Amino acid sequence: MLLVVISPEVGSYPGGSKSQRVLIWGLMMRIIKLFCKTVFFLGFSLLIFPSAMPAQNQVLGEVQLVGKTSADKTSGVWIDGQYVGYVKELRGDNKLLLLPGEHEISVRQSGYTDFTQKVVIEPKKRVIVQVVMLRAPGAALPKVTSQIKLYVSPDRAAVFVDDAFVGNASEFSGIGHGMLVSAGKHRIKIALPGYQAFETEVSLLARQKITIKTDLLPASLSQAGASIKPE
Repeated sequence: MLLVVISPEVGSYPGGSKSQRVLIWGLMMRIIKLFCKTVFFLGFSLLIFPSAMPAQNQVLGEVQLVGKTSADKTSGVWIDGQYVGYVKELRGDNKLLLLPGEHEISVRQSGYTDFTQKVVIEPKKRVIVQVVMLRAPGAALPKVTSQIKLYVSPDRAAVFVDDAFVGNASEFSGIGHGMLVSAGKHRIKIALPGYQAFETEVSLLARQKITIKTDLLPASLSQAGASIKPE
């Protein structure tokens, strides 16, 4: 920065007395000092505040969930009782960041035993959790089924049948995809944090095929339904 100071010379102010010139000179010096202080504090602030802004992000730790089978990757994830998504999507821009401390991770899928593990998160550290979903004893698809095809927006929403998590909506849409359930009555719930839950009841005949279409409406967490809120 180039600062040019023009000092008042004798005779610069026609008719001005010596005392007036001294007064003007003193006033100019005070203005210059104030300007320098302002520049200093502005520069100091720029050095301090950028590092303070992301301070909260700097204390977060990451949980990386790893699964091998299709069931592992499509199972729903709850952190401290709150649904956050399914295993395969919680990476990249959707990576799972948590505050330091102990957290309980629960991974669920209809027909499988819940996978539960406690982790201790440290600032800026990553914890890798290997998810292994095991078939629940006696769990098997009925011999005669019906099919429900879903077209939901957002398609990452969690799908529950009779209060059991069965996957995300994108798994049950498109050609060759659908949700197989036993014939009879079923409660269908589609929910996602930040959206109002959609619920309906269906009564299906053997081998019947139906389609459910819905766009979830933005809403508060309290309207998302008990399936995805803290227990």
